[in-house]
Amino acid sequence: MNPGTDPALTVVTYNIHKGFSALNRRLVVHEIRERLHSLAPDVVFLQEVQGAHHRHSRRHVSWPEASQHEFLAQEGEHSAYGQNATYLDGHHGNAIVSRYPIVKSENIDISHHTLECRGLLHCEMAVPGWRVPLHCINVHLGLWARSRRFQLEWLCERIRESVPAGAPLVVAGDFNDWRGTATAMLERELGLAEVFQGSLGRHARSFPAGLPLLALDRIYVRDLKVDGAQRLSGGPWARLSDHAALAARLSR
Repeated sequence: MNPGTDPALTVVTYNIHKGFSALNRRLVVHEIRERLHSLAPDVVFLQEVQGAHHRHSRRHVSWPEASQHEFLAQEGEHSAYGQNATYLDGHHGNAIVSRYPIVKSENIDISHHTLECRGLLHCEMAVPGWRVPLHCINVHLGLWARSRRFQLEWLCERIRESVPAGAPLVVAGDFNDWRGTATAMLERELGLAEVFQGSLGRHARSFPAGLPLLALDRIYVRDLKVDGAQRLSGGPWARLSDHAALAARLSR
């Protein structure tokens, strides 16, 4: 790296379906770990992360002893977990795993009603060579259009209040936005650009993973350049979660 040059980074967003394959047929968290490690990403945005589940841990011999976000992190990496849904056997939520130190994290409840527990996990991380912190916001929006509209408003308000102008920002996750309305709002209100729409002219279809038809997962950026974007589907990826993972190469 040349002196004064900000390094590029690879980000991935992935709804891991609590570590199970589509229709919950197999525990695949070990395979997910292998596939993610093969990418050597710098920041991973994870949705539907199982923080704990006592019944599953008794039923599956290979159930990790650590929480899934800790299990998926490589040695020396940093992670933050936002617990959103709590129940008798355990809890799940969103998580961010980072190669770089997470200097600040906050999980915000954006549940619109009691039937869906949703959160917004906001982390700041210190990227070597970058003069300002990188802001990362991980979201998993609701299934109902009215809920998503309110949650997008909360997201916009959070960014206005907590992300300084000019700070590099990545917003990624499962938006459940098959109608494609989130992009226009985030672009108009905040100047965010969706990486696949910007580079390929359309959102990446990510669900279901075996035959992606719906563009539910997104990566939005501000004050960052998009050097490439890729949908991770087919081959071994198709046998893991019910969502395809999305990756982007970003730089200052």
